[in-house]
Amino acid sequence: QLQASGGGLVQVGGSLRLSCAASGRTLSSYVIAWFRQAPAKEREFVAAINWNGDSTYYADSVKGRFTISRDNAKNTVYLQMNSLKPEDTALYYCAAGRSRFVAVSIPSYAYWGQGTQVTVSS
Repeated sequence: QLQASGGGLVQVGGSLRLSCAASGRTLSSYVIAWFRQAPAKEREFVAAINWNGDSTYYADSVKGRFTISRDNAKNTVYLQMNSLKPEDTALYYCAAGRSRFVAVSIPSYAYWGQGTQVTVSS
């Protein structure tokens, strides 16, 4: 029900915009987050946004480079990624949860997309 897209191969310093769209579910009721998982590493929190977009939270590793936003009219959440680094290479997942505030923990999110691969080459 959550579809992540927009991944690809980009050079160091480049940009990508990921999208998370929902089918059969209205995203405006949910906190939405992006997580990522690199090979042989645990899934980690990247960014989250509350239901109306006035509250966001970022992992320290992406703060100042990534921006999460949402367009509830389009039922879509975005992750704009700038100044990409090789360490940003991972499978990126979007997730939806019913928590009242933005959350960083995996159990806070009940619904997950299938992931989109981001590869940053040096």
